[in-house]
Amino acid sequence: MAKILIVDDEAAIRNTFRDILEFEKYSVEESPDGLDALVKLKQNAFDVIIMDIKMPKMDGMEALERIQILAPDTPVIMISGHADINTAVEAVKKGAFDFVSKPLDLNRMLITVRNAMDKSSLIVETKVLKRRVSRSKTQTIIGESTAISSIKGTIDRVAPTEARVLITGSNGTGKELVARWIHEKSGRKDHPIIEVNCAAIPSELIESELFGHEKGSFTSAHKQRIGKFEQANGGTIFLDEIGDMSLDAQAKVLRALQENVITRVGGEKDIRVDVRVIAATNKHLREEIDMKRFREDLYHRLAVIVIEVPTLNDRREDIPLLVDHFNKLVSGEYSIDPKHITPRAVVGLQEYNWTGNIRELRNVMERLIILSGDEINEEDVKKFVTANGSQKSSKLSELFEKYENIDDLLKFVKSEYEKTALEKV
Repeated sequence: MAKILIVDDEAAIRNTFRDILEFEKYSVEESPDGLDALVKLKQNAFDVIIMDIKMPKMDGMEALERIQILAPDTPVIMISGHADINTAVEAVKKGAFDFVSKPLDLNRMLITVRNAMDKSSLIVETKVLKRRVSRSKTQTIIGESTAISSIKGTIDRVAPTEARVLITGSNGTGKELVARWIHEKSGRKDHPIIEVNCAAIPSELIESELFGHEKGSFTSAHKQRIGKFEQANGGTIFLDEIGDMSLDAQAKVLRALQENVITRVGGEKDIRVDVRVIAATNKHLREEIDMKRFREDLYHRLAVIVIEVPTLNDRREDIPLLVDHFNKLVSGEYSIDPKHITPRAVVGLQEYNWTGNIRELRNVMERLIILSGDEINEEDVKKFVTANGSQKSSKLSELFEKYENIDDLLKFVKSEYEKTALEKV
């Protein structure tokens, strides 16, 4: 619910505004003067401030100047019964959103409040978008291991071309990041990269999602829909988890790759598209082909260049760099200084069995940053990571020592593997 602060020394005016604004479903607070308003502003955030000019203790103009320092993005609507053009101009110069003179036209006042709310919402949305853009631009492939250096070299060679790329690797290894880097280093970087998670879309909807549909083409098709291939025109389409795509949809994708043409569901017109296709999968597509679950001709179209992303366990030498990266990244998201991490804590993280790969490491770093003290040490890793994690590196001999009875050992092993299987699913 949007929050509005009314600042006026006349209680009757505050009450009138409160009744009208609360009827419009706004949350309202009051202040009798500018000084009290500043105190409230330090304690709470407001979406809009309505403020009189002539008030005791601190008038509206002085309060407006202070508000521009405390909360510069908060729209302030100034009101006055002693208004003239010069006063209005001065208020706007000092940062007021608008100026309304008394006696107040309540309808005009409501419209002004709604306009101020729209501005406030746009400011918030813009900040969110800027953070997202900034974050996406700063994302890079962290690591200096042989495998990662090889991937970076391949990206540099492949990105400027139009070659299709198939990225393979386990869940959480960073296949999406590799795809984005190929796009960012390509000639298509000024056009969109459209990501499609093929595993997350029901098989009966995947064709509509990729190619769009015409109005009335099926029961719930109430209007025309533009598909992902059209949205990506001029840019890149990233087909994540393509191994989960149905054979029917695979046939349509194959045609799009062969002819650069798509047809919307329920449509008759061929639509020419110019897209670069990057695909990714955590499955072994050769095995899927043998099982008749993936088209071999589509595989050959996609796998012009194959990039295999290693698991985190296969690139443990990159863990110190990744730990430092996530320490800074997560701390920044929480608006705190990065924590000091002891060398033994880093060693403990290097020895951990990372079944969830980079994604798990990021979550673990967030947990450590939240739960540890002034620094992250070896005991924190044991307490918040190893003890709670799915560590499977215990030696069989240690299990035999712990479970003398073979039936108890088998029960333990069975429960652990069931847990791992369920977590993976």
